[in-house]
Amino acid sequence: MTVLTARTAVNVEPLRRWLLAHALPGAERHDPVTGEHTRVVPSPDGPVVVTVDLGAAPRSTTVRVRVDSGEPSAAVLAAVRRWLDLDADTDAVEAALAASPDLAPLVAARPGLRVPRTVDGAETALLTVLGQQVSLAAARTFGGRLVAALGRPVAAGLTAFPSPAVLAGAGPDVLRATTGVTGARALTLHALAVALAEGLDLDAAARDPDAARRAHADLLALRGIGPWTADYVALRVLGDSDAFLGSDLVLRRALGGVPAREATARAEPWRPWRGYALLHLWTREVFA
Repeated sequence: MTVLTARTAVNVEPLRRWLLAHALPGAERHDPVTGEHTRVVPSPDGPVVVTVDLGAAPRSTTVRVRVDSGEPSAAVLAAVRRWLDLDADTDAVEAALAASPDLAPLVAARPGLRVPRTVDGAETALLTVLGQQVSLAAARTFGGRLVAALGRPVAAGLTAFPSPAVLAGAGPDVLRATTGVTGARALTLHALAVALAEGLDLDAAARDPDAARRAHADLLALRGIGPWTADYVALRVLGDSDAFLGSDLVLRRALGGVPAREATARAEPWRPWRGYALLHLWTREVFA
């Protein structure tokens, strides 16, 4: 068991609920009794099964990590830190957002709220395409079908999400038949898989702001990927803490049912932390 220390205290329950709600069938498992979350994490030596324990306290600065065998490598621990947003300076974020009448009560209610990121940029981007214009439950079902049909068994009964190369080689017709998505969605999924397999490295782009901007533009250039999808990937994969999804229905509902243009305008004072503002609003609506 390895203990990771967060930069500032983590608000545990919202993060735990997010992990449960987004758990990918076949690749992730959540224990509702202990709150432990287990999932496949890629590493330079191949995928491993990792369990994280956020503890029982409402706020915690430590996360316990274990792998299915041996000790977690430095690469795996770095992936977990990124995934759980453990290096965020939420004190600075909340000091800025507390100036907003919309956000001050939310920040006070949930200090230490995280933006859940990713352990695998390609996986999260591909799952985001599967989640376009459908419920979270439907997106998880589609993703679980891909895992079951095309994934690689790892350990502990879990399977790694299929690589972009596997999805690219499968072709759009197989992807449509496997998942049950529309033909148009299968074409978009395949186009993204091809781009990722041919060198669009979202994880590397997350380490360089200029590369992240180029990756965002590359996503928008793909058939079937619009601003909502590209901005969601920017938030969770590219590490853009100012990414904002003004057209998102849950966000607009949280702001009183306003149009997308008004939601975006109201968020201007929240820069450069609009991504954290978005999580506060989403959390109140969905994960509170």
